[in-house]
Amino acid sequence: MKSVWWQLWDVVLLVALWIPSCLGQTTAPPPFEGGKLKFRLAGYPRKPNEGRVEIFYKGEWGTICDDDFSLANAHVLCRQLGFTSATGWTHSAKYGKGTGKIWLDNVQCTGSEETIDQCKSRGWGSSDCTHDEDAGVVCKEERLPGFVDSNVIEVEENRVEEVRIRPVVAVAKKRLPFTEGIVEVRYKEGWGQICDLGWNPKNSRVICGMMGFPYERKVNKNFYKLFTDRQQKFYRLHSVACTGAEVHLSACRLQFNKGNASASCERGMPAVVSCVPGPQYSQASSQKKLKSTVRLKGGARFGEGRVEVLRSSQWGTVCDDHWNLQAASVVCRELGFGSAREALRGARMGQGMGPIHMTDVRCMGQERSIWSCHYKNVTSEKCKHTEDVSVRCNVPYMAFENMIRITGGRTRYEGRVEVTTTSGNGTQGWGLICGDGWSTREAMVVCRQLGLGYANHGLQETWYWDGSNVTEMVLSGVKCTGDEMSLSQCQHHETPSCLRTGARFSAGVICSETASDLILNASLVQETVYVEDRPLHMLYCAAEEDCLSKSAAKANWPYGHRRLLRFSSQIHNIGRADFRPKAGRHSWVWHACHAHYHSMDIFTHYDLLSVNGTKVAEGHKASFCLEDSECQEGVAKRYECANFGDQGITVGCWDLYRHDIDCQWIDITDVKPGTYILQVVINPNFEVAESDFTNNAMKCSCKYDGYRIWVHNCHHGDAFSDEAERRFEKYPGQLNNQIS
Repeated sequence: MKSVWWQLWDVVLLVALWIPSCLGQTTAPPPFEGGKLKFRLAGYPRKPNEGRVEIFYKGEWGTICDDDFSLANAHVLCRQLGFTSATGWTHSAKYGKGTGKIWLDNVQCTGSEETIDQCKSRGWGSSDCTHDEDAGVVCKEERLPGFVDSNVIEVEENRVEEVRIRPVVAVAKKRLPFTEGIVEVRYKEGWGQICDLGWNPKNSRVICGMMGFPYERKVNKNFYKLFTDRQQKFYRLHSVACTGAEVHLSACRLQFNKGNASASCERGMPAVVSCVPGPQYSQASSQKKLKSTVRLKGGARFGEGRVEVLRSSQWGTVCDDHWNLQAASVVCRELGFGSAREALRGARMGQGMGPIHMTDVRCMGQERSIWSCHYKNVTSEKCKHTEDVSVRCNVPYMAFENMIRITGGRTRYEGRVEVTTTSGNGTQGWGLICGDGWSTREAMVVCRQLGLGYANHGLQETWYWDGSNVTEMVLSGVKCTGDEMSLSQCQHHETPSCLRTGARFSAGVICSETASDLILNASLVQETVYVEDRPLHMLYCAAEEDCLSKSAAKANWPYGHRRLLRFSSQIHNIGRADFRPKAGRHSWVWHACHAHYHSMDIFTHYDLLSVNGTKVAEGHKASFCLEDSECQEGVAKRYECANFGDQGITVGCWDLYRHDIDCQWIDITDVKPGTYILQVVINPNFEVAESDFTNNAMKCSCKYDGYRIWVHNCHHGDAFSDEAERRFEKYPGQLNNQIS
């Protein structure tokens, strides 16, 4: 018989074993039965080295839930599948929903495990997920040397990986994009058609969405029948049955033909579709601005970005709970693009600022607007901006990348810009762009057009890049807003005219996959603003830095004072790359009076405007100390000005200029009492590239009675709807009542 102490020890052991499961902690799965596990990649659309991960256990195929999934998990799985490593992983059933059991959940690997069963998890068959959360992996194409494993099962599946619309000869000369034609699918021997027996608008909707178009329309089948009757046909698909909500043809019910099955479409013809392009791709109204309650921000390419929605005249973000391809496709189509290629979570396109309007969005895929989907309102405890959703949409093929190229750089992301030319005899060639006036905004268009992300720099001299025999300047005076899809949409001289001749003075770019994005904390400005009468004898250094109004030069120094509008500014970097000054430290300017270095000539503009927009007073901030004052939880500071240190703002950090720092003001000594607009603009000269310049300005309503100042309605320049912003500029004191 056990002693009391041994009985107590048994109880302690039982409690110790019971607590982790109650707390939802992960442990290594118990040993599996029946020999080795079997693995396979499945789903659509995919390549041989990617797909939904499926595991054969206890005589049944099942999947893995994406909860806590990581790149380390993907590395382990890819090695078990015979690949060297993983390049990525996917969530939310990107490759379609599996069937059967969800064998593993909350899998947590270090990446060094030999098999997935050595990683921590909830245990085999223990999951609180649905197949909407099936995980997938993207493996490197490189195979492990000599890998032979009978437990890796090749899925024998007919699948569609690539689809195209082939226009007939009569319409092939139309400008891109091609919106109408015969639907063809790729297979290993070439391209095949789809039998149109039973073809319906839902099928057409899916095809159009894949091609980058939001909607489908009826097509004149008689016109195509006359053409296809004279063509050799090979029907790859005998029938297609889509619901219309699918993001890819492979997700529809498909019946494949085997061999040469031209006769299998008896009394039918190849399927044809006609699509409706979005306003930005319509030849009739290519520059039409689309009014919508949803927008994309922070994306490097057209059709991608952080999703922001408009509610009560104010823009806000969407939380990523249950975010999937169906909801993302509703957003894409609402914006005039096709269906979604990717539904991204975790602020992959940068974090937003301000309210989070929606969470737990569930769409069927047929809705006209995301607001028509089922969703929940957000509480501050439930979601944070680290959970902002983003999308990548299918966009029409425009061949913009064939109209321009960059040459001579060390990598494909940099070089001298060259554009296509056509001589009098019709010969195609290449020409240079004059570097005069070339800036970051023009470079942004070039990088986007080439699919190379954001612009790090727009260069006016490219003498250090060789490798091209192109010497003729064919374009000059190029001016872009930065939003154009192609350099051809920007303004330029009708006849090239360059002040500096020679290829060394041609325009160049340096592109990057990521960029910073600065935004001011508007509420802090509103909370800290006040008026100070500062004695002149305390303003000598500020006068040297030109931080006072012109009338200060006529003052009776050192007697008297200047009236200053003071406030704190907290500048956040919500982008995906650190913000660094354009100039390196070798060219920073030492300012002896303040005993600091200036790394940028002008970092911020401070302006006081009349209601009609006339500037009545101004200030500016030179970037004398650009550093990480504070950071989000889990983000480490990287920049500190002390001892001639590096300057910059890390992603997820902010730089704080306190209200009591020199030049952190507007000199309003000469300003009369009245109603005004306070405006702060960060990086006003676009010296440093950002993913989004539209949120660099902040505005506030001001009322000044000659002694005190009241500031309210402080907001980012793109925080409100266009209508609310117009009301603000016209009636700055009444905006609160109108947008509440």
